Amino acid sequence: MEKASARTGNPNGVRIVVAGDKGTGKSTLIITATSETFPTKAPPLLPPTRLPEDFFPDRVPITIIDTSSRNEDSVKVAEELKRSDAVVLTYACGRHETLDRLRTFWLPYLRQLEVKVPVIVVGCMLDLRDETLPLNLEHVMTPLMQDFQEIETCIECSAFKHIQVPEVFYYSQKAVLHPTAPLFDQETQTLKPRCVRALKRIFIDCDHDKDGVLSDAELNDFQVKCFNAPLQPSEIVEVKRAVQEKLPEGVNDRGLTLTGFLFLHALFIEKGRLETTWNVLRIFGYDNDIKLSDHLIPASFKRAPDQSLELTNEAIEFLKGIFDSPWIGPPFLDTAERNAFGGLSFDVFLTEWALMTLLDPAYTVENLIYIGYDGDASSATRVTRKRPESLGLLNSFLARPYAESYISTTEDRYAVNVVDLPGGSKKTLVLREIPEYGIGKLLSKKDSLAPCDIAVFVHDSFHCSSDECSWKRATELLVEVAGHGEESGFEVPCLIVAAKDDLDSFPMAIQDSTRVSQDMGIDAPIPISTKLGELNNIFRRIVTAAEHPHLSIPETEAGRSRKQHYRHINNSLVVVSVGAALAVVGLAAFRFYAARKNTSS
Repeated sequence: MEKASARTGNPNGVRIVVAGDKGTGKSTLIITATSETFPTKAPPLLPPTRLPEDFFPDRVPITIIDTSSRNEDSVKVAEELKRSDAVVLTYACGRHETLDRLRTFWLPYLRQLEVKVPVIVVGCMLDLRDETLPLNLEHVMTPLMQDFQEIETCIECSAFKHIQVPEVFYYSQKAVLHPTAPLFDQETQTLKPRCVRALKRIFIDCDHDKDGVLSDAELNDFQVKCFNAPLQPSEIVEVKRAVQEKLPEGVNDRGLTLTGFLFLHALFIEKGRLETTWNVLRIFGYDNDIKLSDHLIPASFKRAPDQSLELTNEAIEFLKGIFDSPWIGPPFLDTAERNAFGGLSFDVFLTEWALMTLLDPAYTVENLIYIGYDGDASSATRVTRKRPESLGLLNSFLARPYAESYISTTEDRYAVNVVDLPGGSKKTLVLREIPEYGIGKLLSKKDSLAPCDIAVFVHDSFHCSSDECSWKRATELLVEVAGHGEESGFEVPCLIVAAKDDLDSFPMAIQDSTRVSQDMGIDAPIPISTKLGELNNIFRRIVTAAEHPHLSIPETEAGRSRKQHYRHINNSLVVVSVGAALAVVGLAAFRFYAARKNTSS
């Protein structure tokens, strides 16, 4: 059996490995469980033993692996433990030192082997415990379970008296099919964030009238969908009463609230009914890692290197009815223009979704499903046409105030907004700023420029005396990108932006930069001043150049070597220095999308 198969919620079988010190009853436990007969003499090591699929209600076959206690077999034991779906660790109830060995050896050993499966701690030979030394199992096991949260269950049994022997493997199977760890944080006694997120999505999906509660009818529909049986009116009343007694805000006059729904599942888990929550999650498409299954979210989206994905009209129409934000961290947190209250217009809201679809289409589909999109995943995104067929700046793009202080760009940054074009059409423009040191990594792959519609190089336009001038480095990057495009076949149009036009420019630098751009067959540098807000329609010009790439693709003459071109630039340029925030030397890569006609502010 493939180990991963036990993690899908419908495995072909469960592999349970029994380990522990010598003489703790491993083999006797297995024989008694499978034959319902106590052996007078157990062999030192049993072959793999299989329980039939109808042995327990889940109807999943179980293979039980016995392990040797001999030192010379330690390698084989380690291999078996690594292949396990669950581990049963045994100790002898009448020998306290074997219980201590779980803490000092066996549990640390499993961590050392990186065996990350549920552990069932089993006290064997309960009948041999000294009755004059009673043991409170909860008192003894609670500290152990707190230190080793991989322990799913602790149980004591007696093979001789047939006390709780089948239960050992029932709980072992249950720990695999319905694990606690993904759902519940035992230390804080709360549902884990991924579980909460999944249950929220299920609640939203079942709240058909979108009034924020599950009515009696919606609760009944939920019950039928998940358990194929309706709830009687008295049962619905009892469910809501149980919630309201513990959590008054969990129920209101219209039905069960989201808070109550989450509390109900926490209650199931607390009472050991994990199969209830797992059944709900699996009916709604979640696997054992509480991730949406591949049949809901494709594992990959097929596209050429110079193609990307964008939302379809169907997905955008759905978003109109939602207008909510699924992004809480980078790179989405600081990429769009917000109003004084931190909110987004619908135009900007859609640009955030466009950026997310560009960067991580699977995450887009996951979020669409989370907020209730019930269309097929293939209807939410489409692959753009190949580029040859269609084809300090970031803050200004988002209408943020000019910053006097200089903050160096240390990692990739994104900005996304809608650009209004002549004739009333709109384009969604995604800007990615790459710090200077990141250019080498960007160009290390042959098709790294394929998704890029246009490259923009930003430099200072005023005089300086540093040898490492902004214009010089920007030109070097331009040559690198042009050369990489020619060699890889993924040539991109380029623009040069001369920032800080409000300061006194150095005439020779302007002449040299103009000559270099002419030599490479692209437009002269575009002067802008972010401080004065004079951007010279830069964003429109970026979109226009991206739509007509053949007019702005730099080229090197076949008869000139790159070294000669480099030498010409280095000998003729006057040095300038890097200044305020938006004059950082770097490469900004852009992707644009056709904004939908039905987009509104």
